[in-house]
Parts: sequence; structure tokens; C-alpha cells
Amino acid sequence: MRKVLAATALAGSMALTGLAVAPAAQAATAGSTQVATQATSAGNWGKYYSSNKKAYTYGKTWKSNGKLYTHWYGKEFTSKRGYVWFRYEYKNGKTDSHYYRWNGSSDSTWYKKNIKKLYTYTCWGGKHSYCGSVHRIY
Repeated sequence: MRKVLAATALAGSMALTGLAVAPAAQAATAGSTQVATQATSAGNWGKYYSSNKKAYTYGKTWKSNGKLYTHWYGKEFTSKRGYVWFRYEYKNGKTDSHYYRWNGSSDSTWYKKNIKKLYTYTCWGGKHSYCGSVHRIY
């Protein structure tokens, strides 16, 4: 306890004399602010592949004005279609899901309100064919 008090007193006296304690304090504050920002924004996700690796999706998720936005991109290189599924849990506990299908390359943006958790996975050839693993993106 004495060491903590002595360090505090020394830091206070150094701050009064104008020595360079402020940059260290600013760096510590900036680091904790960055961690808080990362916790509130989901950020980029993917590449998430179908189980046979013939389709993949990636994207970005962010929250704004109480809505959770997702912009996704899909790629597949065959004559069949790729499917991206989004499964979500609302704050009240209800769950729902929807999917998008594409051929070649595609992208889209969608949003929902009051989402607590959001998961995605990619399928190829059919809505429930060759589905890859499920990933939580928010």
C-alpha cells in the first residue's frame, strides 16, 4: 500500500512539474477506448465456405441507431447457386432466419432491429445442400 501511495504522490508531483507523464496516461486511455469500440461494433467477417468449398461469403456487420446492419458478398464459380443464411436471436428471445441466393457474384445489405445474436453460414447447390459451419458474427 505504501508503494502505491508513494507512486501516486510521485506521479502527482511529476505532473505538477511538467514532466512527461501525460503521454503514458493518454496511451492507456486510448487503448481502453479502442477496446470499448471493438466491443460495440462487430466489424468484418468471413470468408465462410460451403462444405465443398464451391461457394463462400464474407462481409461487414455494424450497429447504428438501434439497427444491426449486415453487408455481405457472395462468390461461387459453377452453374449452380450459392446461399448465405442469417439466423438471429432477438432481445426478447425469439429466433428467426432468412437467406439470399446468388449465381456468380453478388452482394446485398440488410438490417433488423433488436437483434441480440447473429449467425451466418454458406451453402451451395441448394438451400440446405453442402452447408458449411455456422459462425457467430454479432
